Amino acid sequence: MAIFPQTRAVLPPSGAVLLPHRRDRARRLPALRHIGPNWYAAVMGTAIVASAGAALPVDVPGLRGACTVVWALSAVLLAAVLAARAGHWLHHRDQARAHLLDPAIAPFYGCLAMALLAVGGATLTVGADVVGVRAALAVDVVLFTAGTAVGLVAAVVVPYLMVVRHRPAPGTASPVWLLPLVAPMVSASQGALLVPHVAAGQGREALLLACYAMFGLSLLATLVVLPLVFARLVHHGPLPLALTPALFLVLGPLGQSTTAVNQLADAAPGAVAGPYASAFGAFAVLYGVPVMGFALLWLVLAGAMAIRARRDGMGFAMTWWAFTFPVGTCVTGAAGLARHTGLAALTWLAVALYVFLVAAWAVAGARTVRGVVSGALTAAPVPPAPVTARTR
Repeated sequence: MAIFPQTRAVLPPSGAVLLPHRRDRARRLPALRHIGPNWYAAVMGTAIVASAGAALPVDVPGLRGACTVVWALSAVLLAAVLAARAGHWLHHRDQARAHLLDPAIAPFYGCLAMALLAVGGATLTVGADVVGVRAALAVDVVLFTAGTAVGLVAAVVVPYLMVVRHRPAPGTASPVWLLPLVAPMVSASQGALLVPHVAAGQGREALLLACYAMFGLSLLATLVVLPLVFARLVHHGPLPLALTPALFLVLGPLGQSTTAVNQLADAAPGAVAGPYASAFGAFAVLYGVPVMGFALLWLVLAGAMAIRARRDGMGFAMTWWAFTFPVGTCVTGAAGLARHTGLAALTWLAVALYVFLVAAWAVAGARTVRGVVSGALTAAPVPPAPVTARTR
């Protein structure tokens, strides 16, 4: 099973015939026909480079300026992908509906929410140096509100469609299923940045606890899906080559939840009573350290599978953006733990993960630009070749 429109053909229902006006619409802007919701992954992966760099607990000369440039690029990318997706829905509604009803593509609607949230958070933490705190806060509030609304809807609608329409076959669980479920966790971590900007009182406390509620929503949903993903690997073997990078998506809820508890702990004083604020601070470490340990275990496992797939001929696809945002959440998670524990080892872990993140972002970005210029990434998808059994 492929997870991107570039690796899976989405065809009209059997016997369906496009009406003349629909055929005419489909001929307009043909390059947009295959721009699916997965393209928001490039926005997420770019924005996290900026926000993760700003979160590093070390002072690197020139890093802040570089992060500002990357933030500006992520804002431009968000506008471009939003426009492209709007054109996709306007001119290729048949394909857009097919994407929504495709179990391999529908989960990527969670990427829209995370792209909005990621750019909004980066605007407040990095972009404020350029546009000012007041303007950055206004932008973040708008993007946070929109991203949270979209994320909560996706967290309900996509699982609902999986049950009543998609009906995936046994043994087809994919890490992609986590995408709509992790979006509320991104809202939890990004909402923590807004808590200090809310007037003290009921509103501030409500926002803090709402973020914790979204943390719980996402965490418990992840605990339901993750065993299915691992069982699929154990009982059915490695994922198809093009899908292999999606294993890194498991790092998303792990790193993002660690980031969330640390940022919420920072925001708790002044929002809730003293004893609760202290408990939230302790919870950040007691939860974050074990989860970060599991994230590192999964990082090694996913990395080994990616190396194996590359050796077996895995070429570039938009799935490579899975090497960016999930790893970036581990950077911010490790940085948060370093901030709360003062442990130098966690500081260096954050730095090492950030180096990997920047390298992965540079490679994925360069290959994406090349694919867009050549038209390879916007062309009609090629049906996947038959998979032959093999043993190692």
